[in-house]
Amino acid sequence: MSTYMPKAGDIVRKWYVIDAAGKPMGKVAVEAAKLLRGKTKAIFTPHADCGDHVIIINAEKAVLTGNKLNQKMYYRHTGYIGHLKEVKYSTLMKTRADLAMTLAVKGMIPDTVIGRQALTRLRVFKGAEHIHAAQKPEAWEF
Repeated sequence: MSTYMPKAGDIVRKWYVIDAAGKPMGKVAVEAAKLLRGKTKAIFTPHADCGDHVIIINAEKAVLTGNKLNQKMYYRHTGYIGHLKEVKYSTLMKTRADLAMTLAVKGMIPDTVIGRQALTRLRVFKGAEHIHAAQKPEAWEF
């Protein structure tokens, strides 16, 4: 018996919508990362990109548990010496909740070529509306 290896033409990519309203950000990010990598499929192989497209809506209504909203920081560097910028997640969730959700998912995807390709299939929206209705996405429940 031989091992099944999926080919690029055999992979069928579906579209899923995850509603993050009232759910912990980490749990939503875990489900999105599993769908992006294709780990929920029977044909999953680590060296092949067989994941699906994921749309996350209501990112601004996601919940950060514990005291993360006040203690967790987002750091970025401008490229100039001494210009390390830091923003509390309470501010980040008010202004750019879609970035906070994207960073959570990005941390759960491997930093490889396949991981970077998987992140291109992630779409995050702050509100309940999204622009991908033509793709007929299915609601993903967990």
